[in-house]
Amino acid sequence: MIDHTAERLVFRPGDAGYEDELAGFQTGFAQRPAIVFAASSAADVAAAVSYAAEAGLPVGVQATGHGLPDGAEGGVLISTRRMDAVSVDAEGRTATVGAGVRWGQVVAAAAEHGLAPLNGSAPGVGAVSYTLGGGLGILAREFGYTADHVRSLEVVTADGRLRHVTAESEPELYWGLLGGGANLGVVTRLAVGLVPLTRLYGGAIDFDGDEVDPAEILRGYTEWTRSVPDEVTSSVAALVYPDIPQVPPHLRGRYLVTVRVAFTGSEEEGERLVAPLRAIGAPVSDSLREMPYADSHTIHSDPDFPHAYYGDGVMLDELELAGATELFRVSGPAADAMHVVQLNHLGGALAEPAGNAVPYREAGWLMRILSPLDERTDREAARAHHARAFRSVAGQTLGRSLNFTFGGGDRGAEGLYDAETRKRLAGLKATYDPANLFRRNYNVN
Repeated sequence: MIDHTAERLVFRPGDAGYEDELAGFQTGFAQRPAIVFAASSAADVAAAVSYAAEAGLPVGVQATGHGLPDGAEGGVLISTRRMDAVSVDAEGRTATVGAGVRWGQVVAAAAEHGLAPLNGSAPGVGAVSYTLGGGLGILAREFGYTADHVRSLEVVTADGRLRHVTAESEPELYWGLLGGGANLGVVTRLAVGLVPLTRLYGGAIDFDGDEVDPAEILRGYTEWTRSVPDEVTSSVAALVYPDIPQVPPHLRGRYLVTVRVAFTGSEEEGERLVAPLRAIGAPVSDSLREMPYADSHTIHSDPDFPHAYYGDGVMLDELELAGATELFRVSGPAADAMHVVQLNHLGGALAEPAGNAVPYREAGWLMRILSPLDERTDREAARAHHARAFRSVAGQTLGRSLNFTFGGGDRGAEGLYDAETRKRLAGLKATYDPANLFRRNYNVN
């Protein structure tokens, strides 16, 4: 066998640095690969893939570790965190990002040129992996999925070859990479479009769920979404805050229902648009304001510390308020453990057809549940809760969402694609990865 590890940074169990290389945002699932390739370049990735192919070992990829599908023993893990270069072509309104780049880096680099990426809500999430899952950004109703704006990709396929892929050069592979996750290769770099934007109007309104009926908040919110333009992207979330040091003292133990809003129009128009939300009830806090785009992560204020969690999300064709209200109820104070539930308003540009594998574009809503794992809640208990809760919206469910599936690797690609998209992806898998080398993911084989 050719020694693809020669003069490359690799770690094996027991080596100094092995545990540090495995550390990521998700702490709930143990990764114990037989060898870790700490890649700094596409050549390193190609060497790792060739090594795995010759040894007949499965391959996993980790940038930030947010979306690990499951725990894993043995095999090859390619760590891409060092591949963190970002460059911006201001004239072409394009950012080229390496496989280890986080969204916060892209936001900062684009802001220097008066531009913004179509990033998600958390600045610490990997830009490439999020985009390969579709990419539901904070401005998604106006601009669509992030995957819709990808100009080109560089990917190492199972034959160890580095390919430059565009919609023109390899249209089928381009289609499958965008929406197919990590099934078809290791994307080492991609170029994605930016939008001319330096500020927005947005923020969050927090209601105390013990003082304002969550059913009334949901009713008021969903009625409001029927009247807003596509330039408004929003969601409503609820959780009982845990009593832990990472949570501000005034929030510990409180049940908050929060409406988040992002709008690219003027502050004056934003204030007019959100007036019906403010009329729902007296808020605990209200951060709606005009802000630099670089502060857009404050709209959701997602946790930035590593922790253990299990999550799933389902795409709904329409919303039946009674079912959504019941799902919120059983995941709130009535639950025997902490669960974060969120309802995202879709539609707008997300419903437009595009040349990629992102499914369920007809969906009007995304319903998500994320459950922290601790001594009270293991993965099986969380999964059982999700199954019970999602039954409330089963009649409107089209399928699951790849970007918001955390820890469901044992289910493979179940429900993540409609039948035609799944069949087409499986055909690409047979062509580009016939040995199913890339199977440490939500596998379509």
